[in-house]
Amino acid sequence: MITIENLSKSFESEGKKIWAVKNVNIHINKGEIFGIIGLSGAGKSTLIRCLNRLEEPTEGKITIDDVDITSLNKNELRKSRKDIGMIFQHFNLLSQKTVYENIAFPLELDGVNKDEINSKVNTLLDYVGLIDKKNAYPSSLSGGQKQRVAIARALANNPKVLLSDEATSALDPKTTKSILELLNKIRNEFGLTIVLITHQMEVVKDICDRVAIIENGEIIETNTNLELFRNPKTKTAKAFISGLKSNVEEESIVPDEFNGKVIRLSFLGNSAREPIVSRMIKQFNIEVNILSGNINELVSTCVGHLILELSGEDEEVKRAIDYLKNQNVNVEVI
Repeated sequence: MITIENLSKSFESEGKKIWAVKNVNIHINKGEIFGIIGLSGAGKSTLIRCLNRLEEPTEGKITIDDVDITSLNKNELRKSRKDIGMIFQHFNLLSQKTVYENIAFPLELDGVNKDEINSKVNTLLDYVGLIDKKNAYPSSLSGGQKQRVAIARALANNPKVLLSDEATSALDPKTTKSILELLNKIRNEFGLTIVLITHQMEVVKDICDRVAIIENGEIIETNTNLELFRNPKTKTAKAFISGLKSNVEEESIVPDEFNGKVIRLSFLGNSAREPIVSRMIKQFNIEVNILSGNINELVSTCVGHLILELSGEDEEVKRAIDYLKNQNVNVEVI
């Protein structure tokens, strides 16, 4: 559906070339919710704005639904953008227009007749739960309501792709959850492909099918949501997940002095609720100290994490770790 090939974007600053995005390669499947997560300044917003050429790529190629976006002239791009809806962190609503008028605006620009606009806007208002706010102005709406207006506006031209640039970062947790539920509903009912930029691991956990982690403009890790939580490969991925779990760095909970091994366990699905550690303690002559642990509910399953300190005879500790691995537990020695 979306293929990004060798994409780079640079800016000039004080006579120097700054690369905001560097040699990015990603393929996003049709109907997928694909998350791109990174810290502030990592290049994620620049990357997503290249997808509809709000930012012009310096190098590379972007193909959306077999159309090479990077090769289009201005008129062709204007037509192609009808297939690409976008929602923003700060909503980008027109303050002098009502909710109805904000949603109708892209349809008016497209020359749609008034009856068709009226039918479409009322349908969208009902869909996002704001039919009673159609004559209200943005200043009277809550943050969540404003974002629902922005989503309805983005859907007005029946896009194939929806780009979300930090759409929930200005919202409280409860409102964030309701917006994510709406986006998932849109994907499931309309078959849209959603590319979601965020710095919130909670958002990735709750909605994404696959995730890319961006750092200094480069994609450093790409994986399914499940595998990212179960077995993160990079330090950045581990830091994001660690922050989600307890806001405590793993290094800070490892004892300064110990005689055994400190291990990080990842449990998948039903095994996250099985007494595997209890069985291990009964079976092997080792001491076990639980340093931290939790269970994260993902889109379709759950992943549990434990950090344990194991002490005892080396051979017995090794046998205990082998036992854990045979129970479909991912084991990493810290």
